[in-house]
Amino acid sequence: MVYSKKLSKYNEIRHCFFSSIGGVSKGIYKSLNCGIGSKDKKSNIKKNLKIVKQKISKRSKEIFFVKQTHSNKYVYLSKKSKLINRTINADAIITEKKNFPIAVLTADCVPILMFDKKRKMIAAVHAGWRGAYKNIVQKVIKFMFAKGCTKENLIVAIGPCISIKNYEVKKKFKNNFTNKKKENQFFFKNHKNKIFFNLGNYIKNQVKLNQIRNIDQLNIDTFNKKNNFFSARRSLKYNHNDYGRNISIIVIN
Repeated sequence: MVYSKKLSKYNEIRHCFFSSIGGVSKGIYKSLNCGIGSKDKKSNIKKNLKIVKQKISKRSKEIFFVKQTHSNKYVYLSKKSKLINRTINADAIITEKKNFPIAVLTADCVPILMFDKKRKMIAAVHAGWRGAYKNIVQKVIKFMFAKGCTKENLIVAIGPCISIKNYEVKKKFKNNFTNKKKENQFFFKNHKNKIFFNLGNYIKNQVKLNQIRNIDQLNIDTFNKKNNFFSARRSLKYNHNDYGRNISIIVIN
């Protein structure tokens, strides 16, 4: 269980970037696999999600998810919203509902949790390179600004994700980013004829473009097995046929 020091200052919310530890799953899913779309036993996933909910919000009925598609789409849930769990294709959730935990699943992509301390609004964002390239973070922040949040009151926590040293990419990948914006070359590094991408810092820069200064970047590498997070790239390295998913969650009390 990993927490943002900046988000932890506020008693109005609870949050956590959960690691792979503390669940019931076995084998490559050991142990807190919350990947609803994984090939793990559904009964184990349900038990793991119950463990997470109990630690975060005992008063809530369930954790709200969307069907993540590496898009720049988000869903807003007002206090009166009646949306059913996992019926929406999106990669971010924004809400002001109390006792309504929202969460995203990742396995090297970036989980981002947001809270406006005055407006009492939260967001959970899943940003892989596709979502980042399509400006999902910018879109979520601008929507929150339109709803009354401000750059002074918004706290953004950037959770565990794959580090630059373990994120090798192709030249075409780099060209897509640098053709979009010349300055994006800053997020790439060449080493021994290989190209590496700093996804975490790219996301942080997207947040800073909105003049937000209250940012907490955790800098925990999901690829590094010692950190106890699920990693799609590490699973690929070991020739696993699937991988577990980490859950990142936030709720207004």
